[in-house]
Amino acid sequence: MVLVPPIVHEIEARSAINAVQGMPFKWSLNPYKGCRHACTYCYARAYHAYLDLPVSAFETQIFVKTNLPQVLQAELRRPSWRGEAIAVGTGTDPYQPIEGQYRITRQCLEALADAANPGSVSTKGTLVRRDVDVLSELSNRVGFSVNISLISLDRDLLQKLEPGAPVPAARLETIRTLSRAGIPVSVFLAPVIPGLTDAPSSLAEVVRAAADHGASDVWTGALRLPPGVREYFRDAVAVFPQVNASCDRLYAGRPTLPTSYQMRIEDEVSAVRAAEGLSGAKGHCPQPLARKAQLALPI
Repeated sequence: MVLVPPIVHEIEARSAINAVQGMPFKWSLNPYKGCRHACTYCYARAYHAYLDLPVSAFETQIFVKTNLPQVLQAELRRPSWRGEAIAVGTGTDPYQPIEGQYRITRQCLEALADAANPGSVSTKGTLVRRDVDVLSELSNRVGFSVNISLISLDRDLLQKLEPGAPVPAARLETIRTLSRAGIPVSVFLAPVIPGLTDAPSSLAEVVRAAADHGASDVWTGALRLPPGVREYFRDAVAVFPQVNASCDRLYAGRPTLPTSYQMRIEDEVSAVRAAEGLSGAKGHCPQPLARKAQLALPI
């Protein structure tokens, strides 16, 4: 896939902190809509339908919430706010390339630090290294963690699945950098893609690499294909006929995989986690494990 330059829309947010139900966290925050990482499988593509845009526009129409840091500051000062953990980056990547220009994520983290508010940030972006200072302050003062998404160590494969995202080696080095700075880092080995990244050897390879680079834990979850995203993904992976064959057999028209499949993936990853001594005691997981409900998140 050749990525064309995005159209950037500057918008103003009415709110910053979003309430979430049915997840391991209660609150989320997303500085952008759309994402230049262009992951073919991203469930958040479906949100562009609410903007009257096709799911294919997810990486070409990027929306920047220019006033989000100021809105967040005001919400954190409300007497009703209880200082609960906020998951940053649940519907878009907060460290996609455009963050280098706008620095919205950076300013939101600074607001969280000023308010001594805990939370986490999830990303594929190596730009997170830029913010080691504020992330260190947050993790030392109030409890804050970083989650790096990595589903395979196969660079050529990820170039097809995530054409705008950093290569696996760069993400592993980011894990090492953050970990050495004392920031708890977990890896999201998610989504696991049937017929493509679900071989036990592939799963084990990611877990071991994460441990070798200082990750505190690895979390996993299977591919979710809501309407709209399903059709886009199937077209994108047409070069891998075994994937569509596996999806036809396993999904049977549903957006999620059978529980038995999800449990198998989770058990395989958990066995390697245990062998590598990963405990996850320092961080928290802002994404459900395979056995928990996989619901859409607000952006």
